[in-house]
Amino acid sequence: MRLPIVHYNSAVLRQRGAAIANFDSSLATLVQDMVETMHEANGIGLAAQQIGQALQLCVLDLRLADKDFDWQLDGAHPPMDIFMPFAIINPVITVAPGTKRTVYEEGCLSFPEIRGDVWRPDEIAVSYQDQFGISHVLRCNGLLSRCVQHEADHLNGTLFIDRMEKSVRLGIERPIRELARHTREAAEAKKA
Repeated sequence: MRLPIVHYNSAVLRQRGAAIANFDSSLATLVQDMVETMHEANGIGLAAQQIGQALQLCVLDLRLADKDFDWQLDGAHPPMDIFMPFAIINPVITVAPGTKRTVYEEGCLSFPEIRGDVWRPDEIAVSYQDQFGISHVLRCNGLLSRCVQHEADHLNGTLFIDRMEKSVRLGIERPIRELARHTREAAEAKKA
């Protein structure tokens, strides 16, 4: 089932997600619905906050993206079709000392048509649980690393605009203010 995606400046986007402890059928349904929503919106990642739920849960699917990245899942290199799309639950990201940072233009489903350059570490390891509660470690770089970091930021109430350099943020400030105004007006219309 397709879920509505909340836009900036919805309060839930600034909320830290609650850890997930119950890996039950309702969680499996939520993950499936989030994947469907992400695909229908032509996204490569979607966090629970973006569908109005402050949880430590995001989904990713980079099978159709340019393969400018590498990965190792639990010490192996499985084909992407085997593990994607996938859920990342209760993630902990580790960046090795000395890891280089790269810049890339990022967008976000909660910021339609707004994009900007963001610097992030190029290579990370993320420890997480899947939708069944099984623990995994994913080591990755490039776009996959960036996507994991972007979605994990959402789970902690941090948005990609918070990571932008001041000059980049100033260049998109007007559309951000417009989006915030539209979001506020839509919320007020729902209350009326």
